[in-house]
Amino acid sequence: MLTRSGEKDRSEIRQDFISDYDGLADEWWDPRGALAPLSWIARARAEFVPFARNERAALLDIACGGGLFGPHAAAKGYRVVGVDLSEMSLREALRHGFDEVVRADVARLPFEDESFDVVTAGQCLEHVPDPYAVVAEACRVLRPGGTLIVDTIADTRMARLVSITLAENLPLPGRPPRGTHDHRLFVNRERLTRAARENGVELELLGLRPRMREMARFAAGRIDEVTMVRTKSTSVLYLGVGSKK
Repeated sequence: MLTRSGEKDRSEIRQDFISDYDGLADEWWDPRGALAPLSWIARARAEFVPFARNERAALLDIACGGGLFGPHAAAKGYRVVGVDLSEMSLREALRHGFDEVVRADVARLPFEDESFDVVTAGQCLEHVPDPYAVVAEACRVLRPGGTLIVDTIADTRMARLVSITLAENLPLPGRPPRGTHDHRLFVNRERLTRAARENGVELELLGLRPRMREMARFAAGRIDEVTMVRTKSTSVLYLGVGSKK
């Protein structure tokens, strides 16, 4: 539902998803668990991370969860820092490639301006009340010339069908628990790119989807990982990447 100003009515939106992820803390690294698709997306996100220029290069992973992105970032030569609200998830992140973790509100990052060479925010913007504030904070702590990478779910009917109606209800491995997503929190692409632009980063958007043949093999229990492929359509899952001026 829309208000008179054209904004989505968020009066009844649930804003605390941390208890969900605390309850799933043991599944972060389960290749067939409820969080398995996040691992596939993390691997795809890592393709956009440049190799570190020097040994002091630092990467911040916003809403790092159980640390799925840690091994990818470490392999690129970065000192890896994670921020999240879930203490149980942060403990997992420390075990998987993160050099430092901080418990904090991702919309109020406890870091100085221009502290990181790369900032990533994967599959978290669709779980916060103001994703554009998170993007602004990500840009603030990013150094000039640094890389911002975000991926999230579009605020479209197609995304609602795929991410909620199908993904949360089909009896398949890797299915997120019902209620994991609230379609009212899905992220408008134009507003996202505008928020980044206003803070010095011009984002290029592209779509992501799982390779369908591999999905079928995953569902049949023949493989444990699925490759995410790039698409022109950004109407469901999309990724934005750009450099700070």
